[in-house]
Amino acid sequence: MTNGPASIRTMASRVRHLGAAKSGTREAWRMRLTNFALLPLAIAFIWIVLRLAGKDLAGVKAEFAHPCTAIFMLLFILVGIVHMKLGMQSIIDDYVHAARLKEWSMAANALFSIGFGVAAIYAVLKLSLA
Repeated sequence: MTNGPASIRTMASRVRHLGAAKSGTREAWRMRLTNFALLPLAIAFIWIVLRLAGKDLAGVKAEFAHPCTAIFMLLFILVGIVHMKLGMQSIIDDYVHAARLKEWSMAANALFSIGFGVAAIYAVLKLSLA
């Protein structure tokens, strides 16, 4: 899009480099940031899961008793939940056009993200503190 005299962008949007939505750039950067954060955390997650393969409950609890294991799992869950919520929010913004349905979808996305995050964090804390 050009910034010439025939441009439909306002002066403020030209200065701030924002489009019509005013928040798309911020959400895109958050999505990329969580994406880059998930790369090393996913590698750590896979490494932890492979180390847990074949262990009984006592072995899993002993592994989660190490602070590094629990911290990496909690970070993976937190960053993954934020990434999931942002991705689903983007999909809802792009493909749900009815205002009422969009509101309900956003609320359901937030509730699901919070619920899933709380359940996963509770599981990790229960294993690591037991």
